[in-house]
Amino acid sequence: MIERYNFIERIVHWAAGVTYLYLLLTGLAFFTPTMWWIATLLGGGPVIRYWHPIAGLVFAATVIWMFFSWRRDMRITADDKRWAAGIEDYIAHREHKLPPAGKYNAGQKQFFWIMFYGGLALLLSGFALWFTEWIPWSLRWLRYAAILLHVAAFLATVAGFIVHVYMGVFVVKGGLSAMTTGKVTRTWAEHHHALWLPRE
Repeated sequence: MIERYNFIERIVHWAAGVTYLYLLLTGLAFFTPTMWWIATLLGGGPVIRYWHPIAGLVFAATVIWMFFSWRRDMRITADDKRWAAGIEDYIAHREHKLPPAGKYNAGQKQFFWIMFYGGLALLLSGFALWFTEWIPWSLRWLRYAAILLHVAAFLATVAGFIVHVYMGVFVVKGGLSAMTTGKVTRTWAEHHHALWLPRE
């Protein structure tokens, strides 16, 4: 077995996932009356109105931590571009035809940057929506811009989140256990991330 993620990385990853899921559900409740039943399940409107921005701060903190911890590993390289060119083989489960990937493949790196920039956009627009009364009426366009930015960032990140969970749980066998135990087999590493594989 080879260590892929240490204990702190796993804790931060799961904190990001849990807080984002809470934000997703409560955000849907705020977004449309047809989803208000979610608010009822999560304690009611006043409760989620209180906890939604606080969960947003926690999520933003995890995103920032991951940025400073993983940004070097997330740089797009020539190997990533070659890997991305064969994305159809990846989707069709013909990974043996793909060029080898580093610790993270091009798709994982793309998800990382979507969540990083999307998280920052959610944070900034979220502050404007949280403290709307601080925005002078003469600058009311900022309120409308914050709503549009918040919704756009939500749509981008939720799409990435769904794909990430689907790939990690249902498609890439061993992906979920890597983030729970922190370890993978050498065979798994050779198959999915050969360029990262520690040499014997």
